[in-house]
Amino acid sequence: MAGTSSVGGLASGLDTASLVNQLIALEARSQTKLKTQVSSEQSKVGALQKVNTALQALSTAAGGFTGAASSSSTTNPWTTLKATSSNAAVAISATSAAAPGQFTVTVNQTALSHQLAFTEPHARTDVVTGAGTSVTLTRSGQPDLTISTANGTLDELAAAINGADAGVRATLVRTGSASGVDQYRLLVESSTTGAGQAFGLTDAGGADLMGGTTVRAGRDASIDIGGITATSSTNTFADLVPGVTVTLASNATGTADIDVSRDAAKQSDAVKGFVDQINALITQIGSFTSNDKNAKGVLAGDSTLSSLASRLQDAVFPPDGTSMAKYGIQVDRFGKVTFDPDKFASSFAADPVAAATAFTGPGGFADRVKGVADTSSDRFNGSITAAINSRTSTISRLNASIADWDDRLALRRSNLERQYTQLETTLSQLQGQQSWLTSQLKSLQSSTQ
Repeated sequence: MAGTSSVGGLASGLDTASLVNQLIALEARSQTKLKTQVSSEQSKVGALQKVNTALQALSTAAGGFTGAASSSSTTNPWTTLKATSSNAAVAISATSAAAPGQFTVTVNQTALSHQLAFTEPHARTDVVTGAGTSVTLTRSGQPDLTISTANGTLDELAAAINGADAGVRATLVRTGSASGVDQYRLLVESSTTGAGQAFGLTDAGGADLMGGTTVRAGRDASIDIGGITATSSTNTFADLVPGVTVTLASNATGTADIDVSRDAAKQSDAVKGFVDQINALITQIGSFTSNDKNAKGVLAGDSTLSSLASRLQDAVFPPDGTSMAKYGIQVDRFGKVTFDPDKFASSFAADPVAAATAFTGPGGFADRVKGVADTSSDRFNGSITAAINSRTSTISRLNASIADWDDRLALRRSNLERQYTQLETTLSQLQGQQSWLTSQLKSLQSSTQ
């Protein structure tokens, strides 16, 4: 704090600066109490904000369950199906649009690209485009395409085909050497598979290049299901049956037994994760509200948080008086929510629709938890939000009082420094007068002797 300059005890011998500081410290006790109160309130606000953040996360998690019985989300554990195949070369995937079931897939053939393998080998610098320097690409159902090369060498031809981005790609295959020069044959294939990918490649006049070609015709993939044949231009059969996609490896053969069933393990893991999240919040609330003399919480005895913990525990119990115990959900004597995966698995296997409804339906477990989280953390009307706002307002009032005390103490310091300065000045003047009188007295004594 700024103050007036003072003479630091030159006349009195007193440490006036220290005296002023001590007096100010005594008068600042009230302000110190206010600062301590601000620090306490800030800690409480921080704790409430942590609870509020956890509540919002819990609401989001509960929202992932709410309405899940009718959700089409492929990531929703209540609608996701587990699809397995007995043949590693026949991959299977299922979305929530699929229905549980089993069927057998027989692989007739896999899809192939269309390939042209040119007969004559050449050095990479040999001119191979005939009389001109361009070639003609013919494709099924598309206009002919003229592809220009720089000088018509094998290297330039392959680069020009790939650069044309015309649905075919060229590769040079080393076949050996002649007179010490490496020899290559040109292999050109369609970028995609299927019977409709046929193409031809000739010189500008329509004549064969490099001795003609060996052709491997493109073909569609084909599979049978119960005597019904399905084809695909690729090795993927999307929505082969509603919500089920089958993908063949390039070497797939034989049969595959397909099983599509509800993924009980994933659903159990999701429930456990949700319960763990609830318990983490209850534990956090317990630590903040603890009245234990050895571990007193920052919000010890706070009724808002205690009520919140009770409502989270009560969410386990449906409003119709039934219980979630048959699905493995209970509250233990310590106030924690417990989950028994074996009970859940048993109930889910017996009636998966009822289990899903108990957890995900309107008024279900997740819906009840979400209701508690939302009413507490709502940004406008939430009980925790209101507690945060109230304590934040208190902090603002306390800080205003602290600022007033700053002004008050600054003024008090200024007055004290002025008073002590005046004291030192007066003492100095008196000491000067004393010295003068003493000198005069000594002079009189000397003159009378």
